[in-house]
Parts: sequence; C-alpha cells; structure tokens
Amino acid sequence: MSISSSREQRHGEDKVKYSTLRLPDPYIELNIMEALGDADSVLNVGAGAGSYEPRKKTVIAVDMSLNMIRQRSAGSAPVIQASAEWLPFRDSTFDAVLAVLTLHHWEDTASGLLEMARIARKRVVIVTWDPASEGFWLVHKYFPEILEIDRQIFPSMNVIRDILGPLSVRDLPIPADCIDGFLGAYWKRPRAYLDRAIRSGMSTFSKIKTLEKGLRLLKADLENGEWEKQYGHLLDKDFLDTGYRILVAETGSR
Repeated sequence: MSISSSREQRHGEDKVKYSTLRLPDPYIELNIMEALGDADSVLNVGAGAGSYEPRKKTVIAVDMSLNMIRQRSAGSAPVIQASAEWLPFRDSTFDAVLAVLTLHHWEDTASGLLEMARIARKRVVIVTWDPASEGFWLVHKYFPEILEIDRQIFPSMNVIRDILGPLSVRDLPIPADCIDGFLGAYWKRPRAYLDRAIRSGMSTFSKIKTLEKGLRLLKADLENGEWEKQYGHLLDKDFLDTGYRILVAETGSR
C-alpha cells in the first residue's frame, strides 16, 4: 500500500469534501500573508484543497493525497503529488515554504521540517497547534480524548525549534465567525459540533472512541442550559486563543 492511499484510508479523505468545509478564513489568511512577508515565490506543503495559497505570489503546491489534489478548484496553483518528507526541488528554490495545519499528518515530522528549511531561501512559515495549550471547552469537558490524541501527534514548539533553529512563535486567536472548519473554528457556535458533516472536516474525530458519549453530553447541556451556564461568557468574545500558532523560521541568514 502506498503512503498516499494509506493516509486516505486513515483519515477517510475519500468521503470528505474539504473544498467546501475548509474555506480560507480572511483573518487567518491575513496573518499568513504577514508572516510570508516579502516572499515572492511560495511552496505550499500539505496543500490539500488549496486554502491560504497567496493569489498575488508565485505558488506551487505539494500534497501526497490524490483525493485532496482532485478537490483543488480550477485556477488554483499548480500541484505536485509528493510527501513533505521528500520534496522534489533543489535547495533554496522558493523564497518561502508554507505548511498550514498539516504537520500532524506527516509520517516523519523532522524530515519534513528539514526539507522545508532546505528549500526555503528566506523563511519557513507554519500554522499549527501547540500541544502545551489547554485547548478549549470542547476538549475539556466533552472530548478529552481529543486533547490526549492531539498532544501526541502535534510536535511541540521546542521540537520544531530544535529542528529549524530560532523560531518566532505568535498566537493565532480564532475569530468567532471563522469559516475554516478545523477543530477550534466553532468555539462560539457549539451546536455546529453536533453536525456530522461539519465534524467530517476534523480528522481527530475519526480517531476517538468516546464520540457518541461526548455528543450526547454536549446536546443535553445545550438543551438544558448547562453549556451556557459554564461557557456563556465566551459569547461576548470576538476571538479566542484555542492553541493555534503561527511560526516563522528565517532561513536567509544561514
């Protein structure tokens, strides 16, 4: 079995329409563009359906899943089927190399990060989740198993720093109306997590054994007012830090 087909089986990608569930959120996109800075050429690693690819820069995308590649819209950046651990480009080919919420899917994080650094002429930009974070209410009360799993599969900031060298780490608070359907996107819209279609865009849900128990508890708490009693103070917020970070490693001075 190839790496690509193995990954698709693990995450059920053949059944999920990421192109409709994982839309680029304007606030997150703005932060990514700021992190890319003056980079004119960008390699997007683990590009998936093509979210967050800068429209005004020269972009090449890489993903190892054929199903994800097929979901890319017409007119999106050219894409190559390849893994993060082996990128078919010469040293310093691109000004910047970008990876958005993909490190936790890689077979070998260290090899992938070293490949990104090898190819980046100016900088590596990564959007990821910090396993030192406490997460948010969804994983505190309803799905603690998600927190346990994610802390095992997401590399720590120190691990990434040990591989890439000096690293700028910036909090990425999530807007209340976030349109990119990753796990933390609906922190202010709790009923969304009861929607099976919405959950299908969040890979961790496919790995937990306590799904039905957590869904029953969340539904009951929403109906009896317990969720609002415990977490209603969040409804006054426009942004929430749920553990997502933007990392920048400058490679030009090496």
